[in-house]
Amino acid sequence: MNATQQLHELGQSLWLDNITHALLASGTLARYIREFAVTGLTSNPTIFDHAIKAGEFYDDAIRRRSLAGKSDEALFFELATEDLVQAADLFRPIHDATGGVDGWVSLEVSPLLADDTAGSIKAAAELHARAERPNFFIKIPGTRAGLPAIEQSIFDGVPVNVTLLFSREHYIAAVEAYMRGIERRIAAGRDPRVASVASVFVSRWDVAVNDKVQDALRNRLGIAIAMRTYKAYREFLASARWQGLAARGAGPQRLLWGSTGTKDPTAPDGLYVEALAAPDTINTMPEKTLLALADHGEVKGSMPLDGGDAEAVLADFAAAGVNDQTLAADLQREGTAAFAKSWNELMLRIASKRGRP
Repeated sequence: MNATQQLHELGQSLWLDNITHALLASGTLARYIREFAVTGLTSNPTIFDHAIKAGEFYDDAIRRRSLAGKSDEALFFELATEDLVQAADLFRPIHDATGGVDGWVSLEVSPLLADDTAGSIKAAAELHARAERPNFFIKIPGTRAGLPAIEQSIFDGVPVNVTLLFSREHYIAAVEAYMRGIERRIAAGRDPRVASVASVFVSRWDVAVNDKVQDALRNRLGIAIAMRTYKAYREFLASARWQGLAARGAGPQRLLWGSTGTKDPTAPDGLYVEALAAPDTINTMPEKTLLALADHGEVKGSMPLDGGDAEAVLADFAAAGVNDQTLAADLQREGTAAFAKSWNELMLRIASKRGRP
């Protein structure tokens, strides 16, 4: 049994942070499901930009769709939805077998809507309706404007993957938006079962500080933040407020670890995956990280429920001049800007492939 299967047995879902037409057409994704216990998939504008840049399939598809006079954005969402619907169908048996807990794919609303609550609500509803699949998450960032969009989308019955979360406080804001949406559904006499995950980005913390701290603290900040957040997640699951909603039939918003590929070439390639092993969570990882985990990864145990030494480690970072609250806000703002940049590059790439400057 390789490490991917061990994590599955531990109770953690392994999702692939990648999607291309070739991954589907070659049978590679089906093989990952079969051999590596992959049970879901996530995407973002950067992933699609790389796929369209590298794939001749998309050239033909873009040219054909261009004849219909669609905008670059509309054309992209057609291409992305087509790939993700195929992936959703591959994961559908898992989705059905787990009662809707697992087997999901994710598509993000335009990152240009990060500060547009009404626009995010409208886009989320339209994208989910277009997919016509029950295991299709719509990604909405957990920004100031995104949080009310998340609440309303959950109330509207749209499954939401809350993205661009970096801290315990970001996570708590996301889970509270989710619970408000569920509570409103119950008050309105609607089914409380609307799925959601909260995606906390990990490795970007270390990228931000590694050249500013001593070697003893190198590559330790992201894991400490994750441990602190995992403690808050377990407290949420045990809370009277959540238990009351669960008794009415609601399912928990699951915690998802994102940005789990190692960015530091001197660090082990399984650093974050192995440190973030925990039941009732999800780890979405790049293809390179998945293959390394299957080849030589080790599962050494599970994250401590009480946060372990997270607060002591964070105190060491504070003593070194790192303010985690300020940095969390910076990382969310920078992440939002980076996704918007990738989106604009994606639109330019589509325009160029359809023969328009």
